[in-house]
Amino acid sequence: MMNPDRVKALKEMVASQRELMFAAERHIWKHPETGYREWKTHEYLAAEYRKLGYELVEAGNIPGFYTDIDTGKPGPKLLIMGELDSLIVSTHPECDPETGYVHACGHHAQSAALLGIAAALKQPGALDGMSGSIRLMAVPAEELIEIGYRASLREQGIIKYFGGKVEFMYRGFMDDCDIALLVHTSNSEHKGIGVGVGNNGCLTKNINYEGVSAHAGGAPHLGVNALYAANLGLNAVNALRETFQEKDYIRFHPVITKGGGAVNAIPNDVRVESYVRGASIEAIVSANNRINRALASSAAAMGANVHLQDFPGYCPLYNDKNLYQLTVDVVKEAFGEEWIQEDTKWGTGCTDMGDISCVMPTIQPYCSGACGVGHGSDYGISDPETALVVSAQYQVLMAEALLSNNAEMAQKVIKEADLLYPDKKDYFAAVDKIFLDKKAVTQNEDGTITLDFQNI
Repeated sequence: MMNPDRVKALKEMVASQRELMFAAERHIWKHPETGYREWKTHEYLAAEYRKLGYELVEAGNIPGFYTDIDTGKPGPKLLIMGELDSLIVSTHPECDPETGYVHACGHHAQSAALLGIAAALKQPGALDGMSGSIRLMAVPAEELIEIGYRASLREQGIIKYFGGKVEFMYRGFMDDCDIALLVHTSNSEHKGIGVGVGNNGCLTKNINYEGVSAHAGGAPHLGVNALYAANLGLNAVNALRETFQEKDYIRFHPVITKGGGAVNAIPNDVRVESYVRGASIEAIVSANNRINRALASSAAAMGANVHLQDFPGYCPLYNDKNLYQLTVDVVKEAFGEEWIQEDTKWGTGCTDMGDISCVMPTIQPYCSGACGVGHGSDYGISDPETALVVSAQYQVLMAEALLSNNAEMAQKVIKEADLLYPDKKDYFAAVDKIFLDKKAVTQNEDGTITLDFQNI
């Protein structure tokens, strides 16, 4: 049980920063940027944090930063994050008319709430009774989009991983963190905080079918139609779907980003992007091998080739059981039983919070306050009081519950955590096995065909 007077005081400290949060939410909403491009958002937030007296560690060649708050007493480090990036929904009435960028997933509200947390924790008495430290982190590139752009950043040596949190972890920005927390904005009809057991992970794919161009009307026999090969490949994968087991929650949802150059020329360059989603890394890898086999075999059947590029996407999210229960308890005590919603269903979306959950106890609850369809053309923040103030209050109260009483609860969470990998090195060794970059079809001189579509 938390001290009711302390709960009230902390909630008031957060609520006193209401106007700061509301202003930040509106500013970021009006200046949306997609992953690894969030420089305007970075500069705006960095300036606001510095006004509050914070010293920042900036990522440098990509957007994002973090700052540490020391309680003055030894103990664990709690990592609290907010995401910077937007989506692309060109039909949204408030999207950037030139780019189609819009915050149709509510990350701007996360960032605004995180700024409110930073301001609240500067208030006199905010850290009283806490031990250890808190790291506030503004992270880029959670939405796994624009795969080609991110691949180009990787080729330039700017990033290694497509997800911002994974990249930050790779750069060592989380090395001394012990517990991770992020609250995602939600369009749930239930007002308050929702928490679930976890959700899918994924890998990302670039699939480039290579054929031979020829005149489509005069000499199609001289060409090799890459579009037909791609269609055959996607149909072959569709024929595999009934072999995917329900328990693995496999999802494959390709889009053709280039289907040919001219209607009177046989397409020789067809490009496809997709994810392979699943409930475990093992299930994702197994399904992906079968998918690659289908794609490669279809290219061979048409006399074409296919260049397969697989990249680590996100690991499945496993919400820590103790943090799950602590969330339920904190919300009930601080806001009332009607403010908590527990969801025992496995989610099929993906987030790079899953990668964090592989190496440290992690929780990603949801806070209502949005309306419309997530990632849709009618998404927006309809209840900023809940999306911003309540979200920030909950996060500060989680810090209090974890770090008070000599961080007794935090120590319990750390001790009892059931992690997929004991060390970040083990985690990176596992996900790096996913990387694949090869042409899958070899036409041998004796007329036989060799397929090579695995990264082993």
